[in-house]
Amino acid sequence: MADKSEELVLDRVQVKKAVQALQAFLKTKSTPDSLLLDESQHLSLLFTLWKIPKQAQTIRIPLPHGIRTDTDEVCLFTRDEPNMTPDQTQRFYKKLLAERGVKNVTEVIPYKTLRTEYKPFEAKRRLLGNFDMFLSDDRVRRMLSSHIGKHFYERKKEPLSVNLRSKKLALDIQRTIQGTTISISKKGCCCMACVAHSGMAADEIAENIDSAVSTIVTKLRMKEPLIKIIHLKSQSVDLPIYTSNLSNLTLIEETQKQTMAAMDAKEKCKQTEVCKERTEAYRKELWC
Repeated sequence: MADKSEELVLDRVQVKKAVQALQAFLKTKSTPDSLLLDESQHLSLLFTLWKIPKQAQTIRIPLPHGIRTDTDEVCLFTRDEPNMTPDQTQRFYKKLLAERGVKNVTEVIPYKTLRTEYKPFEAKRRLLGNFDMFLSDDRVRRMLSSHIGKHFYERKKEPLSVNLRSKKLALDIQRTIQGTTISISKKGCCCMACVAHSGMAADEIAENIDSAVSTIVTKLRMKEPLIKIIHLKSQSVDLPIYTSNLSNLTLIEETQKQTMAAMDAKEKCKQTEVCKERTEAYRKELWC
C-alpha cells in the first residue's frame, strides 16, 4: 500500500495556479450581499477511478488546515451510562468534555434519548437540520444506523466515531471535526471529498489537496492503477488538476487479459477433472 502514494505525484505549482484561478472566478461571480456576509463556497476534490471498486469504503482524511468555522454546530451521540438517567448521562458527558478541554461540541445526546425523543421522522429531520456535523461514541456507533435514518447518509452527515476514553480527547475530536471523509461506492467510479472553502488562502487549500490525495491513494483498497482524473470542484465549476498516464490503460487491459486467461485455465482444469471422474466411473461400470 505504501508504494501507491509514490506513483501519483501532484504538480504543486499547477495545483496552486488552479486554486487561484478558481478563487478569481468565484470572486467575479459573487454578489455584493455574499461579500458582505463573507459567504464562502465549499471546494471539493472529484476523483474518477479507473474501475468501479469491488467493495464500499469510507476513508477519514486529516487536513492540515481546518475547513469548519467556530460557529459550526456539532452534536455528539454517547452511550447510556449504567445506573444513570438520560439527563444524568448528558450532564456526565458535558462535564467530561469540559474537563478535557473540548469546546467545539454543541450538544450531547445519549443513545436512549435518540431512540425515544427522535423516533418520529419529523424529529429526525429537525435533528439533521440543526447541526452541521455529528460525532458518535465508538461504543454505540454501529447501533445508530437503524435509528438516525437514511437521510443522514444521503446528506453525508453520518456520525463519525470518536473514542471518548482517549487520553487526548480534545485533540482527537479537533482532528475529526477539522478533517473530512470520502465515501467509496461499489456503484460507480466517481467519489468526492470536501477539502477546503474559497475563503481560505491558496497555499492552505493546496496543502489540504496534497494531504487528501496522499491519504486516499494510501488507504484506497484497490489494486493499481487507481485514479484516472482528479478535479478541483466548486458549486459552479471544476478544474482538472491531475490526469493519469495513458499507459495505465494498457496496464488495465493486460491485467484483464491475465484475469481472463487465469479463469479460462481454471475452467479447463475443472473440465479435465470432470472428464477424468466420468471416465473412471465408466471403467468401474464396465468391470462390474
